Amino acid sequence: MTDMNRFNQYLTLANQLANVATKEDLVECARLLAINVAHYQSVYGALPLDETLEMAYAETPNQAQIDLMTSGMETMVGVLGGIVQGFDAQPSH
Repeated sequence: MTDMNRFNQYLTLANQLANVATKEDLVECARLLAINVAHYQSVYGALPLDETLEMAYAETPNQAQIDLMTSGMETMVGVLGGIVQGFDAQPSH
């Protein structure tokens, strides 16, 4: 399977999950992903939004961009899928 096919499979799955998710599910997913981004920024520094937007809307992304977008979609599918299926939002440690 090509890398772009893998990305498209995650994108399709994300769209399917978004179609069955409630508004509250989507808000919770955005909240969790925002916390994840904030944590990353606290450790590694600010993320360049302009570069992210350029990559997200590139007509012909390069391999590094495809890999990053695929990883991002995989994360989104995992978080949204967990919310829709009802994972424990407050795991015990």
